[in-house]
Amino acid sequence: MMTEKTLVLLKPDAVRRNLIGQIILRCESKGYSVSRLKKVTPTRELLGEHYAEHDGKSFYEPLLEFMLSGEIVAIELEGHRVIEGFRSLAGSTEPTMAAPGTIRGDLGRDWGTKVVQNLVHGSDSIESAQRELELWF
Repeated sequence: MMTEKTLVLLKPDAVRRNLIGQIILRCESKGYSVSRLKKVTPTRELLGEHYAEHDGKSFYEPLLEFMLSGEIVAIELEGHRVIEGFRSLAGSTEPTMAAPGTIRGDLGRDWGTKVVQNLVHGSDSIESAQRELELWF
């Protein structure tokens, strides 16, 4: 069975709210394995590389400001079809509309901030996962 690897980031709101264990438990309960994990205080440079495709968009600066607001947990998650599986597990990027049973649907909400604080990031393709894993690990 071919396995994939993906980057999962537990964003500052997840870390601040002490949701690290709950989110990892959901990933492991789904059958995925944590192969690498680290807690980091990101730099603007790292986040600039990670979000390079959004540079110049109206939400770019508020997004960087939010991601710089605290520690992040970076996880290399591994398993069969883990990229699409984690994104399904995470739920819609809009927490208010995310389905019950998803990370964002059960644990997230709209806090009325400049940028949506939605707890997690997951790579959206094999190519993105490879690029992002190299950046964070």
